[in-house]
Amino acid sequence: MKKNSTKSGNSLRIIAGKWRSRKLVFPDVEGLRPTADRVRETLFNWLQDTIAREDCLDLFAGSGACGTEALSRGARHVTFVDSSAAAIRAIRANLDVLQADGYELVCEDSLRWLQGRALSGTTHQSLYGLVFIDPPFATDLLARSAAALEQSGLLRDDALVYLEWASDIPSVGLPANWQMLKSKRAGAVYFCLYQRKAPDSHRASGTQTS
Repeated sequence: MKKNSTKSGNSLRIIAGKWRSRKLVFPDVEGLRPTADRVRETLFNWLQDTIAREDCLDLFAGSGACGTEALSRGARHVTFVDSSAAAIRAIRANLDVLQADGYELVCEDSLRWLQGRALSGTTHQSLYGLVFIDPPFATDLLARSAAALEQSGLLRDDALVYLEWASDIPSVGLPANWQMLKSKRAGAVYFCLYQRKAPDSHRASGTQTS
């Protein structure tokens, strides 16, 4: 991956919570595309009744915008996973400035990390109840990551999973036991919130848009 120094123009703001309006800076890294403010605002409006004290996983973390927003709004713990050392260093620096706690930083390819969890058969002490998946566009990483996440043993029953991808992708081939709760489009970005059901109890998927 391309790794350059952080530019002053690479910044975004936290929408709400204890760090409301604070800025995060992020480096120039190939494929790093922070979730836009208006998309994050919609997403966290969807999550406002569930985010407090939640254990979260931010895959393809990039700028760390979603995971840091979750911490700002009361999440108990966030694991940030990204393959770019520059991105992980920037997330650490931002969290240090915010004097944050309750997080883990993992510098590893997100798909490989998930597959490693599935192969090892190990799980975290607290399973994740909320996961953000926002891989680089123009790849098949969304479907592959969703499948690996389902197989990893890291998800609680009824966990929520946020997905973001290019709107011209017609189908993502998600696990059959993931039920869509919300979906919306913003420009060239399509984003959805799914809920995982136990594999032996999932119902037919339904879609609710807002």
